[in-house]
Amino acid sequence: MTRARAVGVVVAAAFLGPCIAALQARAVPAPTVAAQTRPIMKIRIAFNARAVTATLAESPAAREFFAQLPLTLSLKDYAATEKIAYLPRKLRAIEGGNAGLTPEPGDIAYYAPWGNLAIFYKGADHAQGLVKLGHVHEGAEWLATASELQVTISKE
Repeated sequence: MTRARAVGVVVAAAFLGPCIAALQARAVPAPTVAAQTRPIMKIRIAFNARAVTATLAESPAAREFFAQLPLTLSLKDYAATEKIAYLPRKLRAIEGGNAGLTPEPGDIAYYAPWGNLAIFYKGADHAQGLVKLGHVHEGAEWLATASELQVTISKE
């Protein structure tokens, strides 16, 4: 290496070193794996000696619903599309409730204007005030079997 090149390397290192250190000091550390993940909220919906499982969304409303479990509710048919029941306590942690939802079969939702839980066994039109809480993995069709069902919803 020539003397001029060596001097150039030393000058570059002297100039770039503090710049790199300043950039590293400003860098935001990556969150740890523990900070990135929360426990998955799984629930079990039991009825007539059968049960289905569902996973709740990662949202304040879903966490508030999960905190109310276990619940025994009487689900009643509504509009030949869903089963509904009123919760003992209305959910307050509603985010984007005014945006609404276009429910699909298996969706578990909360209808904020009425304060009721809804589990869909058919798709439905978009509804303002409907907040998705989670989704039944398999077996949502059982909801169509009776006009009223007594269910127990518990933490899985």
